[in-house]
Amino acid sequence: MAIALTNGRVLRGGTLVDGLSVLIENGRILAIVAQDDPRCRDASPCDLGGHMLLPGFIDTQVNGGGGVLFNDAPTVEAIRRIGSAHRRFGTAGFLPTLISTDLDVVAQAIAAAREAIAAGVPGVLGIHIEGPFLNVERKGVHDPAKLRELDDSAVGLLASLGTGRTVVTLAPEMTTPHIIRRLADAGVIVSAGHTNATYAQIVEALHHGLRGFTHLFNAMSPLTSREPGVVGAALEDRSSWCGIIADGEHTAPAVLRLAMRCKPLNRFMLVTDAMSSVGTDKLSFKLQGREISVAGPVCIDEEGRLAGSNIDMARCVRNAVSLLGLPLAEAVRMATLYPAEFLGLAHELGRIEPGYRANLVLADSELNVLDTWIDGEPIAR
Repeated sequence: MAIALTNGRVLRGGTLVDGLSVLIENGRILAIVAQDDPRCRDASPCDLGGHMLLPGFIDTQVNGGGGVLFNDAPTVEAIRRIGSAHRRFGTAGFLPTLISTDLDVVAQAIAAAREAIAAGVPGVLGIHIEGPFLNVERKGVHDPAKLRELDDSAVGLLASLGTGRTVVTLAPEMTTPHIIRRLADAGVIVSAGHTNATYAQIVEALHHGLRGFTHLFNAMSPLTSREPGVVGAALEDRSSWCGIIADGEHTAPAVLRLAMRCKPLNRFMLVTDAMSSVGTDKLSFKLQGREISVAGPVCIDEEGRLAGSNIDMARCVRNAVSLLGLPLAEAVRMATLYPAEFLGLAHELGRIEPGYRANLVLADSELNVLDTWIDGEPIAR
């Protein structure tokens, strides 16, 4: 039987619209109709209590959550627990993210993501492999002992998921334009991060299939007066996507506001870079043997370096409104449609439209998440 979501304010385009019912059947949006449409009488009703119905959030960089770090447990069960923790905050699609490690662990993580998709684990869309092909000069908290150059021998592994989407964050200067092209041609979404590349190196990588930039401004060569660096190349290029962590700490809000004046807004997407503490009350955890402390919205190591975030996607959307000055609809698109476009999934995710997967978020006026549907199933089920 179809389900009729009624008495909500449905986000259509850039407007919250009253008086609509969203009909769901077999995990997809069947129709969007007036609440007095005869089809609603034949459906099972679900009263939304006048709250906002938004597309489900999509997070392309999720290191952990619910007390689990993907690096510590590259398993199907870990992916399930991480997804469950973030679902409470509106994330209906995510990429479990592996921080730089040995290639045998990368292989385990890819196998786990493949199995999770096959098993129907709610929300998992693929995998994000962040390293180990990074520049030690911009390593952040990545273990320098794990970092390495990317040569032909690893291309097959990185392209081996066989389902869903694979994002690989690499430093373009740690490989060649030829290998970047091979990855892109194999369907891998290549993103630059933890890189000390020059502007010219990034421009060449863009010509060979580089598609995005991982946590813009963080762990990359900056924009300067004579060398535009990675940041300058990212902001000049109008086609590539930039992930931003809107926690107020990773990057100053004023800097993000300036960045968003440089290229189309639909090329920015919110990411959490979340660690295992999200969805828990834990104030510390271990990352590859190092003690990491939770400090408000961020995580830091013993030396005071940023080590991911303690933020969820709903809070990112709230911050995009309050700190970056974006209209609600635009902030929501940065957490829904734009990451869907980055992943090549905008034909079925990121909008509330007939035929789309019924990945939806119910939120109050303060963007507190009340329920999250994934493929038509609410949390309660």
